Amino acid sequence: MPSKKLKRITPQNYLKYYYDIPYEGKTSAGKPLRKLKGITCPYRGIKIIPSETIKGFEKNLAKCKTAKDCVDLLSNYQSNMLDVEKSIYAIFKDFALINPDDDLQNCLQMIKTNSLTKLKLEEMEVLDDVDFLTRKLSPQTALRIRAKTTKCRQIILSSSKHDTFKRKTFLNSLEEIIPNENEREIFSNIKNKALFLPTSESSRNAFIVKYSKRTQTEIVRRIFIASTGSIEHVTPASNGGLNTMGNFLLTTASGNRYRENMDLCEYIKRHPKIPEYMQLYIDDIIREIHNGNLEGNETYPYKIKKKLYEESEGRIMISLCAYRYSEEEAAQAVEAYEKRWKN
Repeated sequence: MPSKKLKRITPQNYLKYYYDIPYEGKTSAGKPLRKLKGITCPYRGIKIIPSETIKGFEKNLAKCKTAKDCVDLLSNYQSNMLDVEKSIYAIFKDFALINPDDDLQNCLQMIKTNSLTKLKLEEMEVLDDVDFLTRKLSPQTALRIRAKTTKCRQIILSSSKHDTFKRKTFLNSLEEIIPNENEREIFSNIKNKALFLPTSESSRNAFIVKYSKRTQTEIVRRIFIASTGSIEHVTPASNGGLNTMGNFLLTTASGNRYRENMDLCEYIKRHPKIPEYMQLYIDDIIREIHNGNLEGNETYPYKIKKKLYEESEGRIMISLCAYRYSEEEAAQAVEAYEKRWKN
């Protein structure tokens, strides 16, 4: 019987295959952004790893056999790492000094028990915040939500084989509750608060617990792809956001995934430096346009500035003072580009 052919890894399917983030289809209009280099992540403030590096990374990863091999490979991307991944890399670096020929999975398994305890405390704190907000709801609605948070606590405290409750299951269970008309805003705040339940993108402990079950190759790949470019909807598609350049940002895969469908205003509360990072992002975009690397999209800075201002309710105010195109000139440049392509 012939062996099953493995799907070839490409920059186009890489994130979808390993990170469950769409890279084609609905976000294909963002292809011009994916080609850019040296772009600051507007959510995390680090430089995004270009998708063109994926093939080279995979080739080198296939050669890694030991903990030292993997640490040496990851060292090339240390400056691009996000906080969680950087902290895990630091643990691996120390581990490899003492156990160079060991396996990184063994490293995580050694510290998993302590991390699991800390993770459960992190989860409890978020559930406490959710319960606190229910005090503003009617007794009937509050009781339904507390029944679900109580069930989660029981799973967290149990000694079953399950490490912890499923975050996604809890989030989906909240969608089963239909609040009264006058409770919708508070209920929306509760759902946003629940999104802060720890994940491997936001919590070192969650990362350790989750990836202690994965192979060394999967662990190293996961650290790398967190900083790889991904197309993000400013207004989520689930909220009617369009699949157009004017609604797209180039972000790190981790920043994209962790936001999920969270309102941008809530996301800013979680990461207060986002407005600052957005300016760095647009400055990089302007540089690339001036260098001729985003031809046909000269109106993008104006469109994304307006979109970010609206979606953030005025919290993000981008300056385009460094942009050499006026809005009218940018529109003319796009028109001229489209005419050249038609001819």
